[in-house]
Amino acid sequence: MLQSETVRGTWVVAYRELLRYITERSRIVSSLAMPLLLLVVFGAGFTNVIGGMAPGIDYIQFMYPGIIAISVLTTSLFAGISVVWDREYGFLREILVAPISRTGIVLGKAFGATFQASVQVALMLVLAPILGVHLDLGIILRLIPMIVILSLGLAGLGIMLASFMRSQQGFQTMMQMIIFPLIFLAGVFFPVNNVPTWMEVISKVNPLTYGVDAIRQVFLGVQASAAGLGVTIDDYTFSLGADVLVVSIMSGLLLTGAIWAFNRQE
Repeated sequence: MLQSETVRGTWVVAYRELLRYITERSRIVSSLAMPLLLLVVFGAGFTNVIGGMAPGIDYIQFMYPGIIAISVLTTSLFAGISVVWDREYGFLREILVAPISRTGIVLGKAFGATFQASVQVALMLVLAPILGVHLDLGIILRLIPMIVILSLGLAGLGIMLASFMRSQQGFQTMMQMIIFPLIFLAGVFFPVNNVPTWMEVISKVNPLTYGVDAIRQVFLGVQASAAGLGVTIDDYTFSLGADVLVVSIMSGLLLTGAIWAFNRQE
C-alpha cells in the first residue's frame, strides 16, 4: 500500500512540476542566464590571459563542463522553491492530506527538477560546437546518467532546505548564500589541487566538485587526468567511475535528508 502511494505521489507531483515548468517559459531563460553570463565573462576574459590549461585544452574547453554543472545546480536547487510556493498558496496543506506518501512528494519534485535540468543541459549542449568543444553521441550517452544523479542530489538539497523555510524571500536568500560558494569552490574556473589548504578541503567536500570533474572527464577523456586537472586526494586521482560513485553516495544522502526533513513538517 505504502509503495503504491509513493509511486502515485511521485508521478502526480512530477507531472505537476513538468506542467509548471513548461507553462513558465521565463524560468528556462532565467536558469540559463547565470551559466551563459559566466561563460561569456570568464571565457572571453580569461582565455587570452590564461591561454591553454594543458596541451590541446584551452580555457573554454576546461570551463565548459563546469558551466554545464552550474546549469544543473541552479535549476535543481531551485526545485525547493516550489515547496515554499506550495506552502504559501495552501497547495502543500492539501497535498499533505491526500492519499499519497510524503516520500512520493519529495521524489516527484526531485524527478521534476531532474527533467528541467536535463532540458537546460540540452540547450547548453547546442553551444558546444560553436565554442569549439567536441561533442558526439558517446559523450551525450555518458553525460545523461551523470546529469540525472547530480540533479537528484542537488534537488534533494534544495527541498531539504525549503522544508525549513516559510517564505520565498528567505529561501532565495539562503540559495544565494549557498550557490556562489558551491560554484567557486567546485573547480569550475580553476583546478582545485593547487589552491590554499583551507580552500582545497572545502572544495573536496563539495558534491559539485565531483560532478564537475566527472562531466569534465566525459568531455575531455584521459586528457583531463593526464594534464593534472582532475580531483586528487593523497596522490590518488579520481577516475570517472570514482567521481560517479562519490556523487551517487552524496546524492543518496541528500535525498534521504530531504525525505527526512519533509516528513517532519506538520
